[in-house]
Amino acid sequence: MLKKKTQEEKVEVPEDKLKGKKLEKAAEAESLETEKSSKENLEKKDSEQVRVLSAEDIEQKKKAILEKAKRLKEKVEGITDTKTLKEKIKAKKRTDMLIPLEDYVKTGIYLGTRVVTPDMKQFVYRRRADGLAIFNTDLIDQKIKEGIDYLSKFDAKNVILVCKRQSGWKAAKKFEELTGIRAFTKKYPAGILTNTQLKDFFENELSIITDGWLDKNALKDTLDVHKKVLMICGTNNFAKGADQVIIGNNKSGKSVGLIFYLLTRGYCKAKGIQADIPEMDWWIEED
Repeated sequence: MLKKKTQEEKVEVPEDKLKGKKLEKAAEAESLETEKSSKENLEKKDSEQVRVLSAEDIEQKKKAILEKAKRLKEKVEGITDTKTLKEKIKAKKRTDMLIPLEDYVKTGIYLGTRVVTPDMKQFVYRRRADGLAIFNTDLIDQKIKEGIDYLSKFDAKNVILVCKRQSGWKAAKKFEELTGIRAFTKKYPAGILTNTQLKDFFENELSIITDGWLDKNALKDTLDVHKKVLMICGTNNFAKGADQVIIGNNKSGKSVGLIFYLLTRGYCKAKGIQADIPEMDWWIEED
């Protein structure tokens, strides 16, 4: 369903890129060499078997193959070609999605950056001509579902959301209003999770981190007090310290808004919260 390729770490350095390319070529050469060896061994084995098979053995094998082919034909009866089969599988998968595929696409949630960390390469589908990495949309949907399930294990009073990215403030505040989960936007108060002497000290069980780079102080504090982390990761994020990851474009207000919308909707449903949740368009519209 997905296989990915990717760079090194935070910043692309020519030397690192060169190492990466050499490593990929070496790995490819090994694969080609082992594939070639396997082919040669298989062909040799087949040729030896053909020499020792009697006419009776060949006839029996032929009969067994024809019977197997007949059974397989019965199993796929009604499917005229592989294209039809693929379309049926795609349709089934799309009906299981949280929202239609088109809604994911129009928010740009699948867009990554030019930098792809080792943690994120497993979720990358391909690179565009301009070098931007592209997330696999099926995996985005899967990881958001997992994120909703994970978040739903916690009571709102024990969770905080941190979103320093300005384009996500509006959706973060609405998320707070509807779920009851405390949201920190603009600035995260230093030490609020770690310094018990502060009057606004807050002991939580889970922190939702919108971007590990921008919200690094909140991430560090959460890890220092050994609490859980639900992290939204773009292609340039490391998942270190995260107990659960949601993948997607965490740079765009539309994309972040969509993620907060789906989290709000899923959390309220799981917790039985009767909330007047705005339609998706409200969450993704830009101020």
